[in-house]
Amino acid sequence: MKRSEGLRGFFERVDWVLLGIVVLLSLLGVLNLHSAASTVGLSFHLAQSLWFLFGAVIIAVLALMDYRIFERWAYLFFFAVVGLLVLVMAIGTELNGSKRWINLGFFHMQPSELLKIAVILLAARFFQDRNQTESFSIRQLVMPFALVGGGVIFVLKQPDLGTSLVILAIFMTMVLFEGVRWSSLLVIVFAGCISLPLAWNFGLKEYQKDRVVSFLNLEADRYGQSWQVRQSIIAFGSGRVWGKGYVEGTQVQRGFVPEHESDFVAAIWGEEHGFVGMVFLLAVYLALIGWALRISHNARDRFGAHVGVGVAAMIFWHTLINLGMVTGLLPVVGLTLPLMSYGGSSLLTMLMGIGLLLNVSMRRGPMS
Repeated sequence: MKRSEGLRGFFERVDWVLLGIVVLLSLLGVLNLHSAASTVGLSFHLAQSLWFLFGAVIIAVLALMDYRIFERWAYLFFFAVVGLLVLVMAIGTELNGSKRWINLGFFHMQPSELLKIAVILLAARFFQDRNQTESFSIRQLVMPFALVGGGVIFVLKQPDLGTSLVILAIFMTMVLFEGVRWSSLLVIVFAGCISLPLAWNFGLKEYQKDRVVSFLNLEADRYGQSWQVRQSIIAFGSGRVWGKGYVEGTQVQRGFVPEHESDFVAAIWGEEHGFVGMVFLLAVYLALIGWALRISHNARDRFGAHVGVGVAAMIFWHTLINLGMVTGLLPVVGLTLPLMSYGGSSLLTMLMGIGLLLNVSMRRGPMS
């Protein structure tokens, strides 16, 4: 009897709304990849389904652990991930000019993806320890800025501009959520502005500069750097209001949009389901982000609240930047669309974030 009551209590604590939104997005992603697979003859949807099953195990494991464990080991986890980034520089696998992966035989692990989760836990632990009511000054934030900046430098070395920008955006979102003095915020903004010329001259690779230039003038190199974005925009336009129908998109099905299974996966959805389909997809993402913020609001402590904000920020910035670059509103930086794009490391990182959210939601009562 006690065992049945325990199981009933467990299922009552599970956040079924969160899981429902995630399952819906996952199913849409698999169906979308099935359409992509018909173009190149590769079973993206089958491989993605296996990653989702593996991710479901990760969600279950993370949800069952009291998140105070993650709070206790946040700094160690961060330094372990940075250690993996150093290892990438030494023995990493290089693909398409980027050295981002560690070959584990059955899987190419991308430690820079894990850094997103590590930064969320690090920032949440830092703000939990400080537990102050007034806004933070720039001096008080030197330590976390230095740690996060150090990790980002290793990611930039790979090079991976998109992941670096998202990690910084996640961290800054958590800083703003906690509260920072206006004077300190102005210092941060000013430092960011004056660092742009340095980043352009010394931080960006030549191909990254070409992407920025092509973004500013898509007509300058129509059959080179601008090709991918121009074809993606054409795909969205050809979908019109209702779309051309499932597996009926001409731009994608005829191979005009490169990387349509990963970074440009939204082009498939936009062409096949049109403006209405894109509005629906955006509504699902907004529901997921909004629910994550609700979990943060109802968290039992500051650490849980910051974890919720961090995961919401990760989903938000990924979605915003990805949709911005595939529609020509932002430069192409190689960033996936959460739970829709094909890829093991990025998908598992998102599902780890969902597992942390579920954990916080299940333990929103008083601390024992």
